[in-house]
Amino acid sequence: MSNMQLDTLRRIVQEINASVSLHESLDIMVNHVADAMHVDVCSIYLLDERNRRYVLMASKGLKPEAVGNVALNVGEGLVGLVGQREEIVNLDNAPKHERFAYLPETGEELFNSFLGVPVMYRRKVMGVLVVQNKEPQDFSEAAESFLVTLCAQLSGVIAHAHAVGNIDVFRKPTTGSTYKTFQGVSGAGGIALGRAIVLYPPADLTVIPDREAEDISEELDLLDQAIAAVRLEIQSLDEKMQDSLMSEERALFSVFLRMLDENALPSEIKDHIRAGSWAQGAVRKVIDKHVVLFAQMEDDYLRERVSDLKDLGRRILACLQENDTSHRELSPDSILIGEEISTAALVELPVDNIAAIVTSEGAANSHMVIVARALGIPTVVGVTELPITTLDDIEMIVDAYQGRVFVNPPRRLRQRYKEVQKEEEQIAKDLKQYETKDAITPDGVSIPLFVNTGLMIDVVRGVQRGAKGVGLYRSEIPFMLRERFPGEEEQRAIYRQQLSHFANKPVIMRTLDIGADKDLPYFSIEEENSALGWRGLRFTLDHPEIFSAQIRAMLKASIGLNNLHILLPMVTSVSEVEEVLYLLERDWIAVQEEEQVKITKPKIGIMVEVPSVLLQIDEFAELVDFFSVGSNDLTQYLLAVDRNNPHVANVYSHFHPSILRALKRLVEDCHIHQKPVSVCGEMAGDPLSAILLMAMGFNTLSMSSSNILRVRKAICHVPMSDAKKLLDDVLQMNNPLVIKSWLEHYFKTHGLADMVKSNRLVSA
Repeated sequence: MSNMQLDTLRRIVQEINASVSLHESLDIMVNHVADAMHVDVCSIYLLDERNRRYVLMASKGLKPEAVGNVALNVGEGLVGLVGQREEIVNLDNAPKHERFAYLPETGEELFNSFLGVPVMYRRKVMGVLVVQNKEPQDFSEAAESFLVTLCAQLSGVIAHAHAVGNIDVFRKPTTGSTYKTFQGVSGAGGIALGRAIVLYPPADLTVIPDREAEDISEELDLLDQAIAAVRLEIQSLDEKMQDSLMSEERALFSVFLRMLDENALPSEIKDHIRAGSWAQGAVRKVIDKHVVLFAQMEDDYLRERVSDLKDLGRRILACLQENDTSHRELSPDSILIGEEISTAALVELPVDNIAAIVTSEGAANSHMVIVARALGIPTVVGVTELPITTLDDIEMIVDAYQGRVFVNPPRRLRQRYKEVQKEEEQIAKDLKQYETKDAITPDGVSIPLFVNTGLMIDVVRGVQRGAKGVGLYRSEIPFMLRERFPGEEEQRAIYRQQLSHFANKPVIMRTLDIGADKDLPYFSIEEENSALGWRGLRFTLDHPEIFSAQIRAMLKASIGLNNLHILLPMVTSVSEVEEVLYLLERDWIAVQEEEQVKITKPKIGIMVEVPSVLLQIDEFAELVDFFSVGSNDLTQYLLAVDRNNPHVANVYSHFHPSILRALKRLVEDCHIHQKPVSVCGEMAGDPLSAILLMAMGFNTLSMSSSNILRVRKAICHVPMSDAKKLLDDVLQMNNPLVIKSWLEHYFKTHGLADMVKSNRLVSA
């Protein structure tokens, strides 16, 4: 591809990124492509899935009146052929092709050469890009390459535009009444019906939703205050930099101030407010418009000012949000919507009124999701195509079992999900009887069930539901809820509370487990591959001052209780454990001298997450007292699957034969050395897999408090002899779906159908 084509491609993508509407995006596309390739026609047809047709959405060269009014059924014409084959169609005499469909309203019969390229996103046809010429000729490989590259770039851009609500192809955003379904990744299971409440991060223009002004006069006043504040801020910056920058280098501040003149940006923003928009939405619209204008300019200097313009918009928005006191109260059926929602933001809200959480980004095992799971809030993450800005106050259904979100669902679907909710409520009532029972199989085998904690709500519910101890205390959660590293005494008080609630029962505290995928608000970590990067023990050993403060706080908190166990995350090598044992010994001696009291040395364990540990159990067993399987990460690493990537999320399964066989071998290796081994990941909280873990011989299972009663019921109904027979059966199978179905069949035929999630799945 030539440098000129690369420059053209870059410019098209930049302008599409800056566009504010579907039609503007597509017009930019067809005009630039037609000019760059010197073709008579460039058109874009987008797939209307509901009506099974390709709609002409933009064209340069065909009759203008055809745009938006001409459509081809799926499989019809050359456009349909491209979509059907999902590959390029290159013809020198298109009208003679058997699939050519004559549409007189387009004037297409004048053009002979045809090159059609599918626009694909996640293996799915989104549309077809077509170029045509009057002269009969085959388009070159270079032309094909250019369009394929362009379509690959544009598919992501269009999908992102869908996600932020700037592109919604076949409905008017203002109607808010069209039924649509979106797919994400299940974070915390459950069903919710309610209305969307859009949460947006501060000073982020891209996620500001369209919203009607409740009081136009008040919005105008808020804007005036914000503009005045930004003027003062810029003037202050200008004065501050006088000694550091030359006058021409400070010219940008003068440009900003001129743009803030009453007859410039503020005038346009006020026009939008008077037309009914709230101030923040009006700022977004005006800034977006000017960003597009700047991006289209030929002058490189002016194009580069796009980032400055966005910065000015963010400054205005930040001041508006600072002055905005119109925070709405959450009704009991509120469904929180956002690009990402932090743990801190979640716990600041009245959780009893949160029916569900949906985010366009985020991870299925992020700390926010872990907290939501503990609180029993259905959560779906990674809904990348979610049109966030158009959803405020829209009716929704969240099916967090299947990772589905239904916008403006029809009555029949609402009724079916209401029935499912009633079934869930009845199951919850039936499970109450298991709060006072022990997890003992019908043939007398006892399986201790522990709880995973991080917040006090986990502790309270864990105690209420009869947990025999804490199998995983996520010590990083208190760190995440603060604006600085908590001090040693502050940590001691937090840990003492956890240990005291489970006095005389083991409490396994995991040392700080952070990384780029779950960083602290005051200690950001940025890495391209967070799963394989600077995280867990790798981070804390590089910061021994943080590690020692935490160990000292844990030791002090355990005085007189003697139930502390310490768990090390993301262990890779024996040398890491040896270094920890040295630090622990040093701190244990020092704290006893300082406190003038004898402290029982805590047992030390490691998490089995990194596959290398599986092959070194003999060496690790000489150093540690116990092992705990982090099944989420171990599954991810063994299968080489990012469970938060929608492209491959279907590959992630803890029923994969390799996972089951690896875990069985792990138990055998640990028991040879008489070392207890537990599971503290999602696998332990799923009744189907919990039965297999029980049969393998895991000493304890630890899970979210919301899953304890379900797993306890399953254990109380499945004899160990049956569990071992099931394990023998599935270890001979090679397909995770078959394994899961086999287990579900057993549950359904042995009085445990209510513990099978698939029984409550709804087909929309």
